[in-house]
Amino acid sequence: MFKPLRHTLKSVLLASLSGVIYVTPVAAQQAPSQQEDPSLKIYRATSTKVHDLVHTKLDVRFDYAKRYLIGKAWLTLKPHFYQTDSLILDAKAMDIKQVAIVKSGKNLPLKYKYDSLQLHIALDKAYQKTESFIVYIDYVARPEDVKSEGSSAITDAKGLYFINPDSSVKNKPVQIWTQGETESSSAWFPTIDRTAQKSTEEISITVDKKYVTLSNGKLVSQKNNADGTRTDYWKMDLPHSPYLFMMAVGDFAVIKDQWKGKEVNYYVEKAYAPYAKAIFGNTPEMLTFYSNILGYEYPWAKYSQVVVRDYVSGAMENTTATIHGDFLQKTDRELLDNNNYNEAVIAHELFHHWFGDLVTAESWSNLTLNESFADYSEYLWMAYKYGKDAADDHSYKAMQSYEKFAQYSGDKDLVRFHYRDKEDMFDAISYQKGGRILNMLRNVVGDSAFFKSLNLYLKTNAFKAAEAHQLRLAFEEVSGQDLNWFFNQWYFGQGYPVLDIKSSYNEAAKTVTVTVAQQQQGNKIFQLPVAIDVYAGGKKVRHKVTITDKVSTFTLPAEVKPDLVNFDGDKVLLATKTEDKNINAYIFQYSHAPEYLDRREAIEACLKEQSTNPAALKVVAAALKDKFYGLRALAISGLKLTDPTVKAATFTTLQELAKKDENATVRAAALTQLGSLKDVKLTSIFEAAAKDPSYAAAGAALESLGALDLEKGYTLAKQMEKDSKGALSNAIAGIYAQKGNEADLPFFARAFNEASGQDKLDAAIQYLSILSLVDNTDEVLKGVEDIKQMALLFNNKMVNNYLVSLLQPIARNKEEKAAMASPDKKTGLLKQSDYMKKVASELKN
Repeated sequence: MFKPLRHTLKSVLLASLSGVIYVTPVAAQQAPSQQEDPSLKIYRATSTKVHDLVHTKLDVRFDYAKRYLIGKAWLTLKPHFYQTDSLILDAKAMDIKQVAIVKSGKNLPLKYKYDSLQLHIALDKAYQKTESFIVYIDYVARPEDVKSEGSSAITDAKGLYFINPDSSVKNKPVQIWTQGETESSSAWFPTIDRTAQKSTEEISITVDKKYVTLSNGKLVSQKNNADGTRTDYWKMDLPHSPYLFMMAVGDFAVIKDQWKGKEVNYYVEKAYAPYAKAIFGNTPEMLTFYSNILGYEYPWAKYSQVVVRDYVSGAMENTTATIHGDFLQKTDRELLDNNNYNEAVIAHELFHHWFGDLVTAESWSNLTLNESFADYSEYLWMAYKYGKDAADDHSYKAMQSYEKFAQYSGDKDLVRFHYRDKEDMFDAISYQKGGRILNMLRNVVGDSAFFKSLNLYLKTNAFKAAEAHQLRLAFEEVSGQDLNWFFNQWYFGQGYPVLDIKSSYNEAAKTVTVTVAQQQQGNKIFQLPVAIDVYAGGKKVRHKVTITDKVSTFTLPAEVKPDLVNFDGDKVLLATKTEDKNINAYIFQYSHAPEYLDRREAIEACLKEQSTNPAALKVVAAALKDKFYGLRALAISGLKLTDPTVKAATFTTLQELAKKDENATVRAAALTQLGSLKDVKLTSIFEAAAKDPSYAAAGAALESLGALDLEKGYTLAKQMEKDSKGALSNAIAGIYAQKGNEADLPFFARAFNEASGQDKLDAAIQYLSILSLVDNTDEVLKGVEDIKQMALLFNNKMVNNYLVSLLQPIARNKEEKAAMASPDKKTGLLKQSDYMKKVASELKN
């Protein structure tokens, strides 16, 4: 499962994609007291295996009007070890029509009890572990009646979702899709809904002939029925866990690809068929890359990816058939601004097919074995395809996301056996922190041992469930090292080091002394293998040391005073650092230390002194042409163009970047900075850039032009409105909001209605900005009602609170406006105010 990284407040609040929710701050790295919630005292043991689920056969069709699945299930099971004469199956909110044992092709009724969550079945006899049996269940699944709650990563847990089943929403497709993680597959078929179970699978799906279906494994056959329906038969010959079973039904375009003779298909809405290869086209190369680095070839029969509407998570790695939220569907113009974000999602879900699908975490406590690896796979792909700078930039932002989470929500163990709810495991610890821990482990053992250890782990545990100790044992067998210290510290412990680093040079002794003090709260002392690079006399000498104490001191040889002492030369530590470097060290660091974080640190330090230190300004000017676009954009965004010296040193380069840089993010940043000057001489640059194919660059140009000349910006916005998304849509909305014309309301309504996921919250905020200005009561009430319905769909307290914080002052402003309005307008304004207060109250409660 993928939880996209976002760094704005609005995006953080929107849990349907981000999964990282910030709540009332607690002391950094301190987990909330277990006394606050009794459930945190419960040890979450791996579920006892009474039976092994061997094979699952399903036959399903749908009642769209009632949102029901009409199903038949044949489950092949056997006792795991001990003799047993009863069976418990998970089955949420179902009508159970019949339960039987299959003997000689006949269904012999069995006695059972059903409590709406589990089916307790009395078998026809006591079975030994060597005996398998088949249970038949005739049932109706009623997903709308499922009471399970979602999480920050999975906002709903109905298991089975009917999208626009009555076609009541114009321009919205009719779809059906499933979401099994964590334990929601049992909302659409009876099963033992536990990660440690592994079952082969076959499913017959009957749908209207116009629809396409997708499920796990291979499509074996299709049969047209007399009633205008078609039955598709899918078969999965390799075992996988029930939460990975899936279906998707809809009017999809199927774009075919292949890898080593296996089908690699992309299912998208027909409007996006021309862009499917641009979105997904690197999938075959990813399959080769991951198969090669792991030494374990992709094991499954096919790989398909489908994009669906109203998805309750970012994406989900259902075996051989990944589901993506519709944020992944982008046109060529949108992909120009994507900076490979889509590929991070695609890489994440594909890597799960080794870590999660092939070898599965035996319990949610061990979720790191699934999600930390998938998170780290994003780094691996970025480094391979786009270079180490791109990967390190991605990793740096992931670390920031985790540290913010720890600051506001409290830190926890990576492997944790105490949690309020299994859904709570899907957080920045299991994802972003875990990915950074794997990067440190790779640095500790070395690349060769790291990937050989992963290969051993996969081969040893293939088609089984595993826990974190099995990962440790694989690394220990390959490396020959005892790694308990690493796993106890990072996997079975919480927190991260906060380091204060000081260095000094002794001229007489020809030595450098480096002192590292651990300043994190609590008593935990981290053991940290680290490289210290000493740059002196035109050479770099690396010293590998290990920090083991609260304060560690290292004395290193240096014939001359170093130009730079670079702590954590590989820039892999998950830590926060303060160093006593002066600006001259940072100036040297930018051009001599090679890593992304080396250069980033130097740019940030020099930006602080750009107005006062000519040498620092020279570094900033050089950074405008850094080889990595992210650092060029960082330098651009930090410029103080109000300083004449800074402007003189950077103005020409900024214009060149705005016109010609290969990366849209850089062009947009340059246009925004130039716009801050409000110089009419730049009008022609903005007008030309408004035609940029990138929405980000065009939006920045339009916003800058509007700041110079609102009327000219407004006229241009009208011309650009028809093809506007992302930053361009935001810029148009900003100009329209300044104008405050009621005639522009349809633009905001359309942008809001067409948006999904995180973009919908952005569009809602823009919508409110114009609704706050216009007096048309009907339009205002309709807009606020639509935003309320969005909030109900998100079902997230933080989103609600954020919307309340916007609605309340708008309501007050409407009230104040009413006090000074004519009688005919006063009534309408008060009605608007009252309705906003009512909606705010509903969302708050």
